Amino acid sequence: MKEMLYKAVGFISEIHSYILSLNDSFEYNFTDKQLHFWVIGILGLALIFVIYPLFKWLARNRHEMVIAWIYVTTVIIVITFAIEIGQGVTGTGVMEFDDIVFGIVGFFLLFAVFSVFRMIYHGFLNLWNKRSRR
Repeated sequence: MKEMLYKAVGFISEIHSYILSLNDSFEYNFTDKQLHFWVIGILGLALIFVIYPLFKWLARNRHEMVIAWIYVTTVIIVITFAIEIGQGVTGTGVMEFDDIVFGIVGFFLLFAVFSVFRMIYHGFLNLWNKRSRR
């Protein structure tokens, strides 16, 4: 887990250094906070331009559960990383990437079980509605 986090931090550090070098080479005088403002702001807006049309299309085609699944999966990933980082910082546990994987797989498996029951439920509703129309 620590190795993965160090690699992620190293990758982010490389991007940070590259952006700082662009700042210096074009002789801008942005502070680190100003660069964070612009980079995260632009990244967030770019994600909005991608995610909004996707979610709008999903909603128009009656795929609200997919939207909820994407949102919950994102939150679960953030929570599992936060728990592992918290364990490492506080010393209340060992930071292991496998813990994150097992937590996320647990959510996927339980969601799959839920989906099967939901599919059966909707199948019965469709059958019932077809019978009542006759």
